[in-house]
Amino acid sequence: MTTWITICDTCKQDDWDAEKGLPTDGEVLAELIEAKAEGDVKTRRVSCLMGCTRSCNVAIQGAGKLNYTLGQFTADAASAEGIVEYAKMHAESATGQVPFRQWPQAIKGHFVTRHPPIPADD
Repeated sequence: MTTWITICDTCKQDDWDAEKGLPTDGEVLAELIEAKAEGDVKTRRVSCLMGCTRSCNVAIQGAGKLNYTLGQFTADAASAEGIVEYAKMHAESATGQVPFRQWPQAIKGHFVTRHPPIPADD
């Protein structure tokens, strides 16, 4: 089943300088995640997940599964790799729950929220 990584592309770390005209930290992280995602892991960008004090933010989501918001990432390859690796495990899980012992080190300490699946309309 597909797991989506929703990436905030407007996230900026405290040291980001608008005058330099560089991409935001969220854009950099999005590019790194997009380059690694494949198969049942899809990506999309949104402008603001409203976690500005914890940038860079992503949401790991799947239909009928637990969904998670993670933040305070550095826009680097190690963070992107850990996020995608966790999303692959989320995709393989029937409930979206992944045992802590299986979490990549790069995502430990980055969980902000967990959301239960949306109830079925019936």
